[in-house]
Parts: sequence; C-alpha cells; structure tokens
Amino acid sequence: MSPLFGRKDTRLRKDRTGANPFTAGLVVLIIIGIGTYFGFAKHVPFTHGYQLKAVFTSANSIRKNSPVRIAGVNVGKVKGIDREPGSNAALVTMEIADMGLPIHKDASLKIRPRIFLEGNFFVDLQPGTPSSPDLSSGDTVPITQTAVPVQLDQVLTTLQSNTRADLQDLLKNYGEALTSKPTAADNASQDPEVRGLTGAQALNKAAQYGAPAFRDSAIVQQAFLGTQPHDLSAVVSGVGHVTRALDANEADLQDLVTNFNRTMAVFAGESTNLSQTVHLLPGVLQNANRALASLNNAFPATRAFAREILPGVRETPATINAFFPWIAQARPLLGQAELRGLVADLQPATHDLANVTDPTVKLLPQADLVAKCFTDVVLPTGDIKINDTPALTTGRENYKEFWYTMVGLAGEGQNFDGNGMYVRFQPGGGDQTISTGQEGGPVGNQSLGETLFTNPGAPPLGTRPAYPSLRPPYNYTTPCYTNKIPDLNGARTGRPDGTQPAARSIGRPQAPAPAPATSKRTAKANTGSLTAALAARLNPFRKAGR
Repeated sequence: MSPLFGRKDTRLRKDRTGANPFTAGLVVLIIIGIGTYFGFAKHVPFTHGYQLKAVFTSANSIRKNSPVRIAGVNVGKVKGIDREPGSNAALVTMEIADMGLPIHKDASLKIRPRIFLEGNFFVDLQPGTPSSPDLSSGDTVPITQTAVPVQLDQVLTTLQSNTRADLQDLLKNYGEALTSKPTAADNASQDPEVRGLTGAQALNKAAQYGAPAFRDSAIVQQAFLGTQPHDLSAVVSGVGHVTRALDANEADLQDLVTNFNRTMAVFAGESTNLSQTVHLLPGVLQNANRALASLNNAFPATRAFAREILPGVRETPATINAFFPWIAQARPLLGQAELRGLVADLQPATHDLANVTDPTVKLLPQADLVAKCFTDVVLPTGDIKINDTPALTTGRENYKEFWYTMVGLAGEGQNFDGNGMYVRFQPGGGDQTISTGQEGGPVGNQSLGETLFTNPGAPPLGTRPAYPSLRPPYNYTTPCYTNKIPDLNGARTGRPDGTQPAARSIGRPQAPAPAPATSKRTAKANTGSLTAALAARLNPFRKAGR
C-alpha cells in the first residue's frame, strides 16, 4: 500500500532517510535553553531598553547588575560604571524597564545600602514631578541631583581625637562669646543699641527683627523661583555645571579659595567704609527706584516715538539717494580750487583775528563807557539853549552856536590879498585895564600862579560863568555817564570887581527857556547809538525840533 493510504513501509531502518537524532536533540536542547533564559532573564539578547545615565561623586559602593528601585520595587539594574570625562566622578549607566517610566528632568538618584541579607547597594530612583519634562533614553542626570551613602568609617574618621578637640574648643569659645561682657574697645565699634550687652543678650534683642527678616527672606526666595517655569531648575542646572567644573579643576578651585580669602581680608580691613556704604545703600536704592520708575514711564513715549519714526526711517534710503546729485555738485565746491583754498587763505586772517579778540574784549567796556558818556551827558548838554543877554542870545542849542561861531570866524577871515585867511582881533591898546587873577597854579591852590593883564578899548560887561577863586579838582574815579547834566543857564555872572552887570536890550527878543535834560530829544539821544546821535546833530538839513 502507498504511505498515503496506510500501506506498511517494508524498507529496512538503515535505508530510511530523515533528521539525525543528535541534531534533533541539540535543537530541542537549544530551544529549551532559550525558553529558560527568557523565562528567568526576561531580556532579548543584543538589544537594550530605556537607558538612563547619572553622575555620582563615587561609585565604590555600587556594582554592575545592582538593582534600581522606585519605592522599593525593582524597575531596572546597573549596566555599566565608567569615569566621567574630565573629572573624578563616576558615570553609572542603568537600564530601566517600562514599568519605571516615565522619568522626569528633576529626577534624583541616591545610592543606598540593601538589607543585611541582600548585601551590596542599590540605586534609589525618584522619577521627579509630572510637570517637569521627560528624560529621553540616553540622557544624563547631573551630579547635583545624585547622592552617595555615608560610610561608617567616614563618620569615625570625622570624629577623631583632633577633630573632637577642635569641636570642644569651638563650643567653649562659642559659650564665652555668648556670655562674656564686651570691653570699651568692643563697644566703640558696635551699634549703640547693643553696646554693653553680651552676645546672648544681643542675639535675644536681635530676635525682634527676625520676623521682618524672615518675611524679606521669603520674598527673596520667592523671587528666586523666577518669573517663568523652570527658571529655578535652570539656575540649579547652571550651578551644577559650575560645581562640576570646579570639581574637575582642583588647582583652580584652590586658587579661587585663596583669592576669595584675600578678598574677604580686604573687606575686613575696610569694615568701617563698608558699614557706611551699607548704611547709605537704602537711600541709593530709593533713588534708583525713582529713576527706574521715571525710565519705565518714559518707555511708552519712546515706543510711540519709535513707531512714528518708522516711516521716516523707511524713507531714509530714498532721501540719501536724492542727496547724491547734490553731493556730487557740492564736492567740487569743497575742492582746493574753491572753498578749501579760501579756507587756507583765511587761516592767517583768522589767526590775527583771534589775537585781536582779547584786546577787543578789554576795549569794548571802555567804548561802552564813552558811548554812555556821549549819549547821557555830552549830547543832552549840547541840546541846552543858553539863555544869555539878549544881545548875545541866538535862541538856538549851544552846539549850533558853536557852528555859527565857526561860520562867523570863516567870514571874518576873508580878504583879497595874498596873505591868506586870518582873523584880526584887537587884543589891547585901549584905556581899560583888566586882570584875570592868578592862573596856572596847582589844583586847589592858585596862589602860586601868575596874574594876566590886558587893556581893552571898552569896559567888559562881565564874565559868564564867573571866574572861580579855585580850580575845581578832577575826579577820575567817577564814570562820566553818571554825572548830572550841567545847568548851563545857572552859572553865576560877574565883573572883575564882583558886581553884577545891568541887563541891556537892543531889540532882540529874549531867548526861550532852556530845554530840560529829560526832553524828547534827550530821550531820543539816549535810546539811539552814539554814531546816529552825532550824525543827527551834524546834519545841517535837520528840521528844528527833531
């Protein structure tokens, strides 16, 4: 029969073909071994799950395959221990099962001892807060978030005899500092509120400031949290990087401690100045707060100005392009042949002008005094009409009478011979003898002068003003413009014998009263410039009264 229909196979066993019994048994054993491995190890070879790395200061108490636990439950094991590059710390690699996930960025790890029967140590993992970001496979927890156990030998080493003696000295000195009375030298450098008190009494008195200090500290601690999420964690992470760097460079850390000690010594030497600085700091902070508040108030206007100026800024390139033709035309004007050469020619004159400036500054006040003298005294005096005898009065201002005199002298000097112009006077030859009195003596004392005599043909009518007995002194310390306008019509008239002449009239009308010093003409002279006032008075075509 065919094997398909149950026919019996009558071939000998050695002629049969099929699997080798040894091979089949080996395959069965391999399958059983793989099943046993998966049953106990529960891990696929040549693969790994979620891996987490952590940096510890020391890994002497941890071994490979040490368990990793969360709340006492095994969630992984240690896969490797290496040295952290660039430092003396240990880098521990752990494999975490799915039941231990997720692990957050603020997770912490501690190496703890196992119970006595278990032996060895394990890694206690705190997965962190759910609000913190998750760590990906392969991420590293910094050394600031890890801790190692303290061994008994370390505790015993800390409490050696010399350490205990130092601790005793510390406690003894601390007790003396709390109970001893301060000396006069100590009180001199202390605050008046705690002078004469022991250290313990001063601390008790300082307790009243504890509540405000704690409140302010709480405000500072709250500020340390930052204004955005994870600000504090970022600060802690940065401190961790700094600490790791310091731990990796022990020589630099030693130099830092040494320099810090020197800096503190300098601060201690300047404790008085530092105390005064701290005392003045609140006022500085108040002023700074006001300045910052003003600056903050100015920001809205600044922002508005920035927004308003943006269109102008956008038009700046076009404006610059429009200026290019003008610049091209102005550049030759600034060349050597034009303005630059002119500037070179003007440099000597500028130097001379600079030398003239200082003398001019000194001259201008003097010129101002001269102008004031002419404007306030000389010109108003020239406007006064002298009310003389009717035979000698013209009724005009005295400065005009001066020019009339000049015209008369010019007329008297006309002749028709070749001797030129001259004026004929009759200085003497009459039967009248007059004298002038003593002349030429020093100021205030004319007794040392000489007496002048003459012989006119007719007796004089008199002199105006009358000749004084003494020459008035000249006061050069009084500015001219402060003098009063003289009263030309108030001068005394007299004869050589001291009598007053009789007034005679020959038909000419009496001269009008003199113009007062505060007339319109005087005011006009006071308000105008000196040059304009002089030109107005010398103008022969000026109308009367102007």
